[in-house]
Amino acid sequence: RRYDAGKDGFIDLMELKLMMEKLGAPQTHLGLKNMIKEVDEDLDSKLSFREFLVIFRKAAAGELQEDSGLHALARLSEIDVSTEGVKGAKSFFEAKVQAIHDASRFEEEIKAEQEEKKKQAEELKQRKAAFKELQSAFKQ
Repeated sequence: RRYDAGKDGFIDLMELKLMMEKLGAPQTHLGLKNMIKEVDEDLDSKLSFREFLVIFRKAAAGELQEDSGLHALARLSEIDVSTEGVKGAKSFFEAKVQAIHDASRFEEEIKAEQEEKKKQAEELKQRKAAFKELQSAFKQ
């Protein structure tokens, strides 16, 4: 949210550029495009919150290249308890848990929206069938 300048719920190329610069790991234009491409599941050339979380899942699974921008981003988002202390770590992990909860809620909203679209498509199909049936009665 901090880096979503457009307030549209996505991180686009320029917002990612700004974020990486502010985190102290600036990337080239091509590097930024590759970062987005690696986790952009819906191929819209921007990162949703869910796609952003994929970065950390891949980092935890060791699926990111050491020299990639995504690896740098994941590393910058880690917390060192020895320097931050237990209270800092607690806040960090509470924020992570909240983010995961928000992502789950977001996924539920997407599923509900998809179900609604399916329902509307089915209703439209039924209306068209009823119209064709009525139309055929007039042709006879």
